[in-house]
Amino acid sequence: MRIPVITGWIDRRILVNYRVDPEVMARHLPEPFQPQLVEGYGVAGVCLIRLRDVRPKALPCTPGIGSENAAHRFAVKWRENGHERSGVYIPRRDTDSVLNHLAGGRIFPGVHHLADFTTSESDPHYSVTLLSRDGDTRMTISGTVDDALPEGSIFPNVAAASEFFEKGSLGYSPAGRDCCYDGLELRTLNWSVRPLQVEKAESSFFQTFPEGSIELDHALLMKDIEHEWHDAGSMK
Repeated sequence: MRIPVITGWIDRRILVNYRVDPEVMARHLPEPFQPQLVEGYGVAGVCLIRLRDVRPKALPCTPGIGSENAAHRFAVKWRENGHERSGVYIPRRDTDSVLNHLAGGRIFPGVHHLADFTTSESDPHYSVTLLSRDGDTRMTISGTVDDALPEGSIFPNVAAASEFFEKGSLGYSPAGRDCCYDGLELRTLNWSVRPLQVEKAESSFFQTFPEGSIELDHALLMKDIEHEWHDAGSMK
């Protein structure tokens, strides 16, 4: 069953991005996905997103809902109908919404694990911590808004990083069925990012990677973004 177009606002979105040894990254990707490279590195990360006023687009008078969510993801490419496509593969989704948890992998694309989120946001400083209720995933990020990417980033400037992640709008994640991945496309009606000077970033998911194979590259902040979610179907 395909979901209707969902609309709402991205209240806050933090993208924590890592550069990864592509051979190591490839071990975490199922077929048909392959690492999408930037300056010879794979790109992985965590999207920490708070949504507000989310509702079916066809029901404009329906009260919207809000939620905190996290997605561990890899920038990937794959072949489809003879053409190369790009997007993100999302092996793990977490949410504080019981509705998202119950519907994920059944009605809404992708399995969503329940998690508790702690946030502290006083511009220009932002901090988000999540702990999944199954104890499997922990993540924390804290930082202060800055004007530029850190020295040594694989992206030459903020504009280049912004363009790369804006293009990665199509994501696939494990469904509630074997050998199947649910697709979901994010369409933003406006797009603006600011870099964060990271003070602390830890993810239990990426701590399992071999030492030296993954390094923090940078983090980006988005706020007050009107958006839509479109069902992209399933991939087997």
